Amino acid sequence: MKTTTDSIAYLQQAVEPTRQQLLNNGLYRRLDTLSDLRRFMEHHIFAVWDFMSLLKALQRELTCVRVPWVPTANPATRRLINEIVLGEESDIDLQGRPVSHFELYVQAMDECGANTAPIRRLVAAVEAGQSVRQALHAAGAPTSVREFVETTFDIISQGKPHEIAAAFTFGREDLIPAIFRQLVVELRDRFPGQLDTFTYYLDRHIELDEDVHAPLAHQMVHELCGDDPTRWQDCQQVAVRCLEARMALWDGIQPVGVAFVPA
Repeated sequence: MKTTTDSIAYLQQAVEPTRQQLLNNGLYRRLDTLSDLRRFMEHHIFAVWDFMSLLKALQRELTCVRVPWVPTANPATRRLINEIVLGEESDIDLQGRPVSHFELYVQAMDECGANTAPIRRLVAAVEAGQSVRQALHAAGAPTSVREFVETTFDIISQGKPHEIAAAFTFGREDLIPAIFRQLVVELRDRFPGQLDTFTYYLDRHIELDEDVHAPLAHQMVHELCGDDPTRWQDCQQVAVRCLEARMALWDGIQPVGVAFVPA
């Protein structure tokens, strides 16, 4: 019988070629100016937002979030996802105040002068009861952003916890530290004192995702897949799909001067 480490390592090896294509994307070397970075953030914030929905979908599937409460089947996965939710939804900002990572990212956008109007329109539309597709239209999101977010919500809508966990783990938690590590040192050196909130956000993700959340997420995937080879194959396919969607998101970031479509 494979251990958690053996099973996860096999899956990681299977998706590594696609992951390396993403890590070698030329986008990271093109963020030379604050205008470049602002453009990147204005697209990436939508991935930060839909990540929270992946997280809450897992919490909904793996814990009891209804009243009256009943214990769910697996206390181990229940604890795993609740620990991750605590860090992602209720971290602390530079002043020590509770904040979600989404809200922290929006603060970082405000600090560097990025346009937060589109993502605020999306959140307002969702709060008003519009569908995700309608909210993306209200935000004036580019095609690459819409397709990325719709991929995420398509996986969520399938309602298969192991597939949602694979998207969460191998499309996000297992990937983000490697991406952010490429950015944080260069940005801190290039723009000293101008991106304090953003570099703090990057540092927090590197620290939490690499040291805490990724190992917990690996364990969660293993708990959900067990010895079922079909589920492990599903996870591999979902992981590759998410990595390819991320590459398309990066490729869709337009040159300076190409803005969001007005709502």
